[in-house]
Amino acid sequence: MAKKINIGTLISGGGTNLQAIIDACRDNRIDAKILFTGSDTPGVKGLERAKKVGIDTFIVDYSKIIRSCKKGINKKHLPKDFNLEEILSKQQLVETHASKEQTAFFLKSRAIAEKILLDHILDYNIDLLVLAGFMRVLTPYFIDRINTVPGKYKIMNIHPALLPSFPGTDGYGDTFRYGCKIGGCTVHFIDYGEDTGPIIGQKAFEIADDDTLDDIKRKGLKKEWELYPHCIQKFADCL
Repeated sequence: MAKKINIGTLISGGGTNLQAIIDACRDNRIDAKILFTGSDTPGVKGLERAKKVGIDTFIVDYSKIIRSCKKGINKKHLPKDFNLEEILSKQQLVETHASKEQTAFFLKSRAIAEKILLDHILDYNIDLLVLAGFMRVLTPYFIDRINTVPGKYKIMNIHPALLPSFPGTDGYGDTFRYGCKIGGCTVHFIDYGEDTGPIIGQKAFEIADDDTLDDIKRKGLKKEWELYPHCIQKFADCL
């Protein structure tokens, strides 16, 4: 039997990709064990899925943290190792038309949330962090504390489009609105850009002339549930 890798998972919602990974681990299609599932949103179904099979869970309520930050951020709120200039030199996510104040607020507020996230995650010895529908942008502050070895990526994400086409939050919607006849999904590693990290695997599907956006999402999700476990196993095979 192959040695199992330890993975952690982050979600924001229903956790259907998480369920696909849980099922694949249970059926020994992935040589992996899920140590935890964290969420940025309380009360989501994905947390129930994890608890049902005995996976540790935790919540870092981003919305609550950001609301608090809007009242003011001072130095004592920030992580002790936070360096705004260093992160600004690396970040590639904040829109260029954002003001310096907006950019600084974004990076500071996210670092406050990410430090709490890291306090949970770093208690576990994980080989891979899997974003299974985690809808929050990760900044260089977080990424550098998971990807600690240069050139070694440890954060995996799934995107609802065939990258490099249609990065961003609405891949299936963008695919539909552009009139594509082929859609798909991509699993990639996280780097400092928006869906720009190295591609691990992709699956495609045909789009019929009469397909609706819901049809495209349905077809895409079925491919996601096949692709994500395959890519996690591909990572495990390389360790």
